[in-house]
Amino acid sequence: MWTLALWVFPLLCKCSLADNCSVQVEAQNGDGKAKSDITYWDLDHIALPAKPENISCILYFNKNMTCTWSPEEETSGTNYTVRLTYSFGKSICTAYTTKASCSFFPPCVLPPDDCSVQVEAQNGDGKVKSDITYWDLDHIVKTEPPIILSVNPISNQMFQIRWRPREKLRVYHLMCMLRFRTVNSTHWTEVHFEDHDLVYKNHNLVYNLMGLQAFTEYVIALRFRVKESRFWSHWSKEETGVTTEEVPHVLDLWRVLGPTDENGVRKVLLLWKKARGAPVLERTLGYNIQYFAENSTSLTEINNVTNQQYELLLTGQSYRVSVTSFNSRGKSQEAVLRIPAVDEDTIQCIRDLEARLAEPLLVLKWQSAIPEVDTWVVEWFPETVPSEFPSWEAVSRVTHWTVERDKLKPLVCYNISVYPVLGQKAGEPRTIQVYAREDAPKEGPKTWAENIGLKTATIIWEEIPKSERNGFINNYTIFYQAEGGETFSKTVNARVLQYDLESLTRRTSYTVWVEAKTGAGGKSGNIINFRTLSISILEIICLSSLVGGGLLLLSIFTVTSALKKPNRLTRLCCPDVPNPAESSLATWIGDNFKEKSSPKEPENSGNTEGRVLKPCSVPADLVDKLMVNFETFLEVVSTEEARKGQESILGGEENEYVTSPSRPDCPPGKSFKEASVLTEAAPGEAYNQCLGTTEETYTEFNEQLLSSGHSPEREPLCEERAPNPYLKNSVTTREFLIPEHTKREI
Repeated sequence: MWTLALWVFPLLCKCSLADNCSVQVEAQNGDGKAKSDITYWDLDHIALPAKPENISCILYFNKNMTCTWSPEEETSGTNYTVRLTYSFGKSICTAYTTKASCSFFPPCVLPPDDCSVQVEAQNGDGKVKSDITYWDLDHIVKTEPPIILSVNPISNQMFQIRWRPREKLRVYHLMCMLRFRTVNSTHWTEVHFEDHDLVYKNHNLVYNLMGLQAFTEYVIALRFRVKESRFWSHWSKEETGVTTEEVPHVLDLWRVLGPTDENGVRKVLLLWKKARGAPVLERTLGYNIQYFAENSTSLTEINNVTNQQYELLLTGQSYRVSVTSFNSRGKSQEAVLRIPAVDEDTIQCIRDLEARLAEPLLVLKWQSAIPEVDTWVVEWFPETVPSEFPSWEAVSRVTHWTVERDKLKPLVCYNISVYPVLGQKAGEPRTIQVYAREDAPKEGPKTWAENIGLKTATIIWEEIPKSERNGFINNYTIFYQAEGGETFSKTVNARVLQYDLESLTRRTSYTVWVEAKTGAGGKSGNIINFRTLSISILEIICLSSLVGGGLLLLSIFTVTSALKKPNRLTRLCCPDVPNPAESSLATWIGDNFKEKSSPKEPENSGNTEGRVLKPCSVPADLVDKLMVNFETFLEVVSTEEARKGQESILGGEENEYVTSPSRPDCPPGKSFKEASVLTEAAPGEAYNQCLGTTEETYTEFNEQLLSSGHSPEREPLCEERAPNPYLKNSVTTREFLIPEHTKREI
């Protein structure tokens, strides 16, 4: 036998290393040998089934026992044969299947019992058997989910749960698990108990679940297993129940004080609600209000209020107000609040109030100057939409308050006030403004320019309305750019609403705009343009002052000179025009000519103002005679003057002006006084001359007048003319100042 084994082993080793192999078997004993035929094998086409492993069995109570193994799927057609021994190894039950699972039914599987299971896999290439596994049916039994019959609230903290298994399991000890949660929660709480904790009532099991909250709805589920088994049943169908309510808790009470009218009456709005974080343990049926003045014993009651607010009309004195809630179990304790008098001073103890954003919360912190104060009321409402009913919340034993930012409107400024409450008295609040979320402003500031100078200009802008800010304005940035130049900027804080631009260029156009910035971004306003001045107002004032000062000095000098020498100024402004009739020339011609030339001589011969020399007709050759005789006259005058002494011809007020009759601009026929007035003469008549120089000329003049039929007295005189103020200053006029005594002598 050993010889055969030794021969076969090398053959197997050789075949395992070759792709193809052949097998021949030789048998030998003491009588001889015998060989079999040779068989040929292709090892690539030989695939035995996988060995069944991980056999697992579950006994479904009063139904079947199901066994599974791996692998769960075969690539080739594989048949399984499952052999079950039961009744403690006395009986065998065989099952055939093509899947990786198999079930056995009673009476083969009835607990209590010990069984063994072996699985054999077979395909066209061979067979493979699994290891034998052994099972205690009590350890693998699994029951159906239990049935919850009822969930009854026994008190405000306990449920009585009635349930039963679907199977009859009186011979087994049971292990149970109950889980519960509130309706709005996802967190389950589990409770374990055994069958000895249960109470049997009418073939049902009863379990009391305790430690619950009053007036709270719960969701409950249950499962169990046989104590020896390791398999739990599935969870039962979920059932709900509500615990009974309890007496209401004390309320949080607050007030909003209104102004006092002319009758001394003010509106007081009472607000109340459940404390923050307090569970809803009751169904409130209504509220009762009581209030009275502190200096009075009269109590006023208002019952059965269903809202959580009520408006009172109170006088200016102090009051005490209390509010209670009630339900079917009773009423709550009183929430008491004192309403201060109108002129009463309240406590002030809040300091260092600050707010900060901590995603996803808004955190408010403060400090108290009075350690005894440990209760606070936080009140908030949007500033742009003031509400009659602000939101509020009471805080105790802490000096901070938080709220979720999502509960506040974004881009809206909130006024948040903190009131200290000491006992029943509310103190003076501290207020802060907060944005839950910020963004860039909706619009920029409205901008304009003023005080534009040579190199300076003042830029002024308006504050953005709070409804358009979308946050706190941190600063303003002023951008300005010269035409075709570089852009410059200046930043100022949010309290500044104007800025003076300096170091600008004279007579240059500038473009300016202002940007307002919040913590989330900025927005630019309107763009303005202006041009700096070419000359400043100061320069204009200085130049005007210089000119005006010069004129003033000239005026002062002129007035001073006039005061010192009044005659010179008078003669300069109002020169005297001489009367030829009163001149020495007139005396030299004769008194008759003087009387005829000036028939109406004024009494004051020294006043020449208003005198008019009336012209008359003269012969044509009178001019030549006058010129010759005038030269003789001048020689006579010069001789007479030298004889009487070197007396100045310009001396004093007694001198008179004599106008030369030989002026080029005084043609014949014109008046001595008015050079521009012409006198017409009749045809055939001789030209008239106004002056005579000798008696011969005067005689000839009279004869011509008589021969022409005109008398000197009857001759119609020319129209009187106003004295010419420029006569004296004419460039063609020569003036002579002749002393009075010389005129008389001539």
